[in-house]
Amino acid sequence: MLTAIERIVHAECEASGSPAPPTFEYFDQFPMTVNDEAITHRIREAFAAAFGDRYVEELPSTGSEDFSEIPNAFGIPYCYWIIGGADRETYADAEKRGAVATEIAGNHSPFFAPVMHPTLESATKAIIVAALEWMPSS
Repeated sequence: MLTAIERIVHAECEASGSPAPPTFEYFDQFPMTVNDEAITHRIREAFAAAFGDRYVEELPSTGSEDFSEIPNAFGIPYCYWIIGGADRETYADAEKRGAVATEIAGNHSPFFAPVMHPTLESATKAIIVAALEWMPSS
């Protein structure tokens, strides 16, 4: 997309007779978040066992997240997961009507307000379950 934007701006500057070529300055860019397959499989299995029917596997998305900057800097594989925070009945109703995108606020929305419980418990349990996957058992 950035290449297309640059191409269009260059063409507009040339068509307009700009005295100098355009310059571009980029900020707030983050790499694609690409989960390690082996780690993701292991976490997926652990979460499915720990959460039962509350575990939902989402389809991959094309988002990016600054989270991956840290493991990428150290060459460490990772798995990024999401904890749902919407009321289950509200979400199910919106899903049935095809209105999740318009009625369930995401974490970058000013209307994002996760249900405190069980979201807090689920997030805490998720990090513990994931960490225990790599701790030696005795």
